[in-house]
Amino acid sequence: MTEKELRIKIINCYKTLESRGLGQGTSGNVSVRNGDIMLITPSAVPLQVIKEEMISIVSIKGPADFKGPMRPSTEWRFHRALYQRGDVGAVIHFHSPYATALAMTRQPIPASHYSIAAFGGSSVEVADYACYGTAALAQNVVKAMDKRVACLIANHGALVVAETIEAALARAEMLEALAKYHVISLQIGGPVLLSDADIQETMQANASYKFGVD
Repeated sequence: MTEKELRIKIINCYKTLESRGLGQGTSGNVSVRNGDIMLITPSAVPLQVIKEEMISIVSIKGPADFKGPMRPSTEWRFHRALYQRGDVGAVIHFHSPYATALAMTRQPIPASHYSIAAFGGSSVEVADYACYGTAALAQNVVKAMDKRVACLIANHGALVVAETIEAALARAEMLEALAKYHVISLQIGGPVLLSDADIQETMQANASYKFGVD
């Protein structure tokens, strides 16, 4: 896939986040890996005016240099840190209502629904709070994402990774749906949690299922 095609995919994903209620204004950021670099949305640019040439380039290996007419998203540090993993091809950070509400109250999502297994374990953890855009926040995110493909970020929002931007977007929608189910269940007495064995069984079933494809 060419760099131009990847830039178009980033912009389309960024716009889709708002159209599907996962973000608004300039909140959130999207990146994809392209070899030893990542392409990432620029800082503080509304989706109504974002263009292909505004997408920033940041080195993944070596010095964290960036290229482009605009600075990369302030959250480029945790995007870059996550690309050090071998399984990440795209990163989406977003501020959807239910996931963000849980992040604001610093509540992880436990095994209240079997789909939690799609995120790598029996919970979606909350990364400890640190000021946005800092190296400290990047460290906290990496810790919360250990053996996971999603996390909440304390008093901030949510984050997902995947091999492709399409799979990451599907995962972001699934995380918000799961957060919504969990919040509603808390309002009617609280969920009955699944066991670790239940989650392991689901993870084994998921091994033959291609995420984002029915």
